[in-house]
Amino acid sequence: MNKGRWNAITDVPNVHVGHVTLHKKIDEEDTICTGVTAILPHNQNLFEQKVPAASFVLNGFGKTAGLIQIEELGVLESPIMLTNTFSVGAVLEGALQHMLQENPSIGDSTSSLNIVVGECNDSHLNSMRLMAVRPEHAQNAIQHAESGYVQQGAVGAGKGMICYGVKGGIGSSSRIVENEDQPYTVGVLSLTNFGNAHECKFANWQQEQIDKPDGSVIIVVATNAPVDARQLKRLAKRASIGLGRTGTHIHNGSGDIIISFSNAYTIPHTSNSMTEEYSILRDDTDVMNNLFQAVIEATEESIYQSLLHAETTTGRKNRMISKGQL
Repeated sequence: MNKGRWNAITDVPNVHVGHVTLHKKIDEEDTICTGVTAILPHNQNLFEQKVPAASFVLNGFGKTAGLIQIEELGVLESPIMLTNTFSVGAVLEGALQHMLQENPSIGDSTSSLNIVVGECNDSHLNSMRLMAVRPEHAQNAIQHAESGYVQQGAVGAGKGMICYGVKGGIGSSSRIVENEDQPYTVGVLSLTNFGNAHECKFANWQQEQIDKPDGSVIIVVATNAPVDARQLKRLAKRASIGLGRTGTHIHNGSGDIIISFSNAYTIPHTSNSMTEEYSILRDDTDVMNNLFQAVIEATEESIYQSLLHAETTTGRKNRMISKGQL
């Protein structure tokens, strides 16, 4: 299928992405090698104008925040934040502080707020116990999020990640779904930290087995197609097919989680009406099947992109993970 201008999640109109990358050698034992990535579904007030969303847990060895409410209500009201396992709390706090500054009514005259944070374990390269990511890093990632070109590879939350035994990180891709009325865009951003070298289906890595945790992947699917939360869960499930095409068999200790949203319409936080009316795609249209294909293709390529844009990285205990030669 055709790709968008940037071949990235930001080809979906109004989606913004921001990174904060931390890389500092402390001593011979410790190195900070981590970061934060923020995905904003649109450039309006996310709490006041929520978007339909869904999640799909392929394997639940993960420490994410905020998925329960997405599952229950089918809406997203915050940026989607990505970081390392031990920094979920700090990133949640920083994103919360940003949202509270933007919305004085939260926790006062109106309801609380659901912040969504995904994570992967970067402890092979990053001294994760130091918990170097602080709330202000999350705030900076949100505040500096941009549309257009997306930095990929060993940046943001992807700085310390490893995929198929080589350097992984942030990858993104997009596909255009042609339609008589108007085309729709599907964009995917993946945080890749999974798989052993021998599982890889697209390259013959000459790598020694790395003694590290099983790893994880967080996949974020965005579209401007008019779909609801139930249909977004169907799209999220298809992302697992794109993931599987690359070779992984989803390890026991792997957190493989997909979060999907549409910004085709927004859902106001408050309304004077008891009902809401939206036009959504029928399930039995060719467009829906093409959306499935777009998610699969963009997910698969986003994983390749995370490797193509990665760079050889040295982390704690002077461990070095090489960039894979595709």
